[in-house]
Amino acid sequence: MQRVGFILKVKKELLEEYKGTHKNVWPEMQQALRDAGWTNYTLFAREDGTLFGYLETEDFEKSLEAMDGLDVNTRWQASMVPYFEQLEGRRPDEALYQIEEIFHLD
Repeated sequence: MQRVGFILKVKKELLEEYKGTHKNVWPEMQQALRDAGWTNYTLFAREDGTLFGYLETEDFEKSLEAMDGLDVNTRWQASMVPYFEQLEGRRPDEALYQIEEIFHLD
């Protein structure tokens, strides 16, 4: 199982609204993530908008590929674009800054 950590930056002034959107993630989006192999997917946010995401999957690249092109993912990503800084023309799921795992306590 591959453990993946990533960082994104939510606009500070939109952080509360962003958190609100995640209280009602579309059921079809949740199922698409599960079907693509995303497990234990969790998001954490700091007050300054720094977002840390964590998930476990068999193969992160394959799980991203499985989501790419799905209508539900395209719609979800488009709805998330306004919340983020530094996307540089990319969707949020294309702009994930993956961070290196350096320790794991079994």
